[in-house]
Amino acid sequence: MKSAEVILGAPTGLHARPASELVKLVKGLEGSRVTITCGERSVNAASMLSLLSLGIKSGTSLTVSVDGGEEDAALEAVTGFIESIKE
Repeated sequence: MKSAEVILGAPTGLHARPASELVKLVKGLEGSRVTITCGERSVNAASMLSLLSLGIKSGTSLTVSVDGGEEDAALEAVTGFIESIKE
């Protein structure tokens, strides 16, 4: 398992549109299970409702963990996406 910390910089936090794009990205990572941890809660990043339930606000530090599949590439793709969210 690989993991990395990333800070969400989007001024509006993680809302429905970027969350759905993140879910699509994660579901496309064959053989990888991606978990996002915010505070003490961890959720499956392939579930939009789970992601939204975290209530992630701008400036929040998240831990992205990837297990299985191409862990390095998947971790880079997910953290890069989260860092790129601007809306």
